[in-house]
Amino acid sequence: MLSLYHSPMSRSSRFVWLLEELGADYELRYVEVSRPDGSGGVDPANPHPDGKVPALVHDGVLVTESAAICLYLTDLFAEKGLGPAVGDPKRGPYLTWLAYYAGVIEPVVVIDATGHGDDPGLRRSFRGMAEMHARVGGALEASPYLLGEEFSAADLIVASLAQVVRPALPAGQPVDGWLERINARPALARAMAKDAP
Repeated sequence: MLSLYHSPMSRSSRFVWLLEELGADYELRYVEVSRPDGSGGVDPANPHPDGKVPALVHDGVLVTESAAICLYLTDLFAEKGLGPAVGDPKRGPYLTWLAYYAGVIEPVVVIDATGHGDDPGLRRSFRGMAEMHARVGGALEASPYLLGEEFSAADLIVASLAQVVRPALPAGQPVDGWLERINARPALARAMAKDAP
């Protein structure tokens, strides 16, 4: 059994979407989390060690952190083709995008939003918005999706950021076209309908 510990309009929303894309049999367990406006708080029903979401429990095994959950689910449902399998030439680029999202994209967006984007040490470590935008934009100029011609969970995890904070990704084409294709996916509409209880 798959249980997703979820709080509406949070990082766990992308995993409602991914589970819908995968056609998985899962349950949503709604939990409270601390919100930036000071509302919410740590929910004792949430198994995440930091009281955050997402948290996925599969047959008693806890998986946290977005990139790890993404990889775990696409490997678990390998037949759905949303994450290239070991041995597939696209496996390396897929893992790279998951790690780049967690290790560069999200930190750069947070650093920029908090007004620290010009800090030289942070820029050396994580890069800046311009470098990140060039990498994402360049990939989408080369092909309709991050891994080529087909949608993958790498597209889902990166696009999920733009659904909340559109300026986090490059403006204009080709990103707008990519987001239009992604936002038209039926699984996203189903996920949005389930996002809140």
